Amino acid sequence: MSGKAISADNGVTPPFADQPVVGFSAILNAGAGEFWAMPDNGYGAKDNSADFLLRLYRVRPRFRTVRGGDGTTDVLGFVSLRDPDRRIPFALTRPDRLLTGADLDPESVRRANDGSFWLGDEFGPFLLHADASGKVLAAPFALPGERSPQNPYLATRDGWTIPASRGFEAMAISIDGTRLYPMLEGARRNDDDRHRRFIMEFDLRKQRFTGRTWSYRTDAAFPDAVIGDMTSLGDQRFVLIERDDEQGAAARQKKIYAIDLRRRNTDGQLVKRLVVDLLAIRDPHGISSPPRPGEYGVGSRFSFPLQSVESLEVLADDRLLIATTTTTPPTTGAGARATDPTTPS
Repeated sequence: MSGKAISADNGVTPPFADQPVVGFSAILNAGAGEFWAMPDNGYGAKDNSADFLLRLYRVRPRFRTVRGGDGTTDVLGFVSLRDPDRRIPFALTRPDRLLTGADLDPESVRRANDGSFWLGDEFGPFLLHADASGKVLAAPFALPGERSPQNPYLATRDGWTIPASRGFEAMAISIDGTRLYPMLEGARRNDDDRHRRFIMEFDLRKQRFTGRTWSYRTDAAFPDAVIGDMTSLGDQRFVLIERDDEQGAAARQKKIYAIDLRRRNTDGQLVKRLVVDLLAIRDPHGISSPPRPGEYGVGSRFSFPLQSVESLEVLADDRLLIATTTTTPPTTGAGARATDPTTPS
């Protein structure tokens, strides 16, 4: 059984006989039309996700395109995150040491050259290293000097420096596979610039944070905008999701920006360039049509106004794969549906 600590909502009544495959907070291209897709901690909070097992799913989507595809996704299998060798020093929920959404909140994932997975977590925030089968290889790597309210090492209840759910939502890996670039989703607690978000650097060979950081500013009208994901375009170049926390007609900020770590403004902030506004995507071939009852943003100007747009992957031919995560029971989603990978245009 799963979902015993959540309530019925939106026509969904828990608990579930099996664990549901919820929305994805991170997606990796696995080749041959397949992807690794990772939910976060499951039911949206530390205290209601103890019966949600942390997994990476192998999936094959059949994108709806002008050439066909029905828009469905097959789940081919999964690996479960687990800690049989007791690398994690703090207490876990289950005696079998399968990791749950009460232990960690994985929001981002990258694959290293050796096939192992590196995950960015929000409860620490931590970086977690697991092999290709999901077995934890080392104690979580903490961000020096920073702790969230859910951090297991928090000395006092008020000793946090990063707000809840504002840790490593986004994380890229360098093209050569030697460095990770985790990014804080929101502003630090005591930062007087509410627009500022920080990118850190982690050396995979030395397995430590290097101390190098970069500063990124959200759009002037959106001091509370969050960073949903970030992925590499090339040498020190990345694309990222900057979004508000609204959905449907209330959504105002769902954008993809490009940055280059070598380019900063005179004030030291990274220069950013708009790639695509997800609330105004051209759909000249009518891929999103016909609209179903209650759908919003479907038509020649397709909109993706879902609340938690949190997955971004660069595909061939300058295409972007963009996905949303949901809690269970799900948010209303405002009616818009995902179709094929979004091409900036």
